[in-house]
Amino acid sequence: MNDLLQSVRRNAIGLGLFAMVTAGAIAVAQVGTKERIEHNIRMAQAKALNEIVPAGSYDNDLLTDVITVDKRFNQQLLGPLPDDAQIHLARTNGQVNTVILPVVAPDGYTTQIAVLVGVHADGSIAGVRVIEHKETPGLGDKIDRKKSDWVLGFNEKSLNNPKAERWAVKKDGGDFDQFTGATITPRAVVKAVKLALKFFELHKNELLGQRLSEPQYSGSGE
Repeated sequence: MNDLLQSVRRNAIGLGLFAMVTAGAIAVAQVGTKERIEHNIRMAQAKALNEIVPAGSYDNDLLTDVITVDKRFNQQLLGPLPDDAQIHLARTNGQVNTVILPVVAPDGYTTQIAVLVGVHADGSIAGVRVIEHKETPGLGDKIDRKKSDWVLGFNEKSLNNPKAERWAVKKDGGDFDQFTGATITPRAVVKAVKLALKFFELHKNELLGQRLSEPQYSGSGE
């Protein structure tokens, strides 16, 4: 009986040590994986931002110089954003020269379309990039820069160029091309970009007046 108890005890201790080692290995792997995922996300964000404001056109850290889209802003103009959505600021010598707005077009053909809209201090567009979508391959996916140059048509446009009534696809009497067999997708993006420009115009003084010494908005609305 004593031999049996000792055997059970040894097995229990062995299993316990094995469980501890396994749990430790899993924890280390999770930490390492999390760090790699966060790094990859930062690199993807930086790549998208740098397509709008090329390196050399600013001297700050685009990933950390941000403002949370909180209750101080007319959030509806930017679409149904996630709670942690942030506006990125590009500066030269401390002065904001370009604002990069997160935008969601809620009325894509299949689902929402996530977009970044860069706006120069003068209200003209620095660049537009679609960062997430599920539009139809070969048709609506031409909003993606990897698929076509369509989004480049927004460059240097503003609320006054073209005039308000021309901010639409050509099928609707506007200046922007639609795609053969796909009008809903570009229509949704054009509308979202126009609303982003309205957001910038509405909050221009606040956005361009951000100083490096000011705390970021917390999103509390207090």
